[in-house]
Amino acid sequence: MSQSKHTYLDFISDEHLLKCISNLYNAYLVAKKEFTKRKFYNNKVDTFKLTFDSKFNDISEEDLIKLEMARQIDKSVNNAIGTFHEEILGGVQGYSSGKLSGYDIKADDDSIFAEVKNKHNTMNSSSAESAFQKLARFADDNKQATCYLVQILAKKSFVKKWESIINGKEYSHSRVYMISGDKFYGLLTGDANAFFKLYKSLPTAIEDFLNSIDSNKTKEGTILSDISESAKKAKRNILDEITFENFYYYEGFDSLNS
Repeated sequence: MSQSKHTYLDFISDEHLLKCISNLYNAYLVAKKEFTKRKFYNNKVDTFKLTFDSKFNDISEEDLIKLEMARQIDKSVNNAIGTFHEEILGGVQGYSSGKLSGYDIKADDDSIFAEVKNKHNTMNSSSAESAFQKLARFADDNKQATCYLVQILAKKSFVKKWESIINGKEYSHSRVYMISGDKFYGLLTGDANAFFKLYKSLPTAIEDFLNSIDSNKTKEGTILSDISESAKKAKRNILDEITFENFYYYEGFDSLNS
């Protein structure tokens, strides 16, 4: 049996990295497919802000709408980015990912359990309390385990015991920690620069992945074409078209229909 190739990274195989990229790519496709013109309008676009952005930042209406669409789609893919890191780390030898088992990352010998968050500010007090209690249970059930709340994008590089007051209660455990993304990647791989190496390898790996597939025109382009066409028929510019569709029931805005 031939050994796995490690062209991109030495701590996970090329096959695993490309599979993780493929999964994330599919998540983007799903988000774009589900992003219809109706959904775009239902989100209530702030056309006042778009007007300021267009004038103050010297952005064309078409580019402005593309940016707004990308912003709305971005909300749908944020969770997928966190899943990408879980899948990457689950490919490190000796570790696995396991959403359905209650943990995000676990060492095969049960010495490490982790809950992974993509950004440091994604948890409210209730989710923070739930995460701590979950990690504390893993620590209590596995006496040799150290448990981590991982912040992939943290404010600084750190490892520290998780000691907090959440919803008026004090929470601490001798084997429950908080850790930044770079430190956790380093912990699992034994390479302090592993997170940086992933960053540096991604452009090439993504290009190789995209070159290996047939990329179709995204739904985003179709929506913009639909809006442009309806604006043309109504003899409105694109921004007025979106404003009318969002606020035709507000006083005065029906004049955009004339």
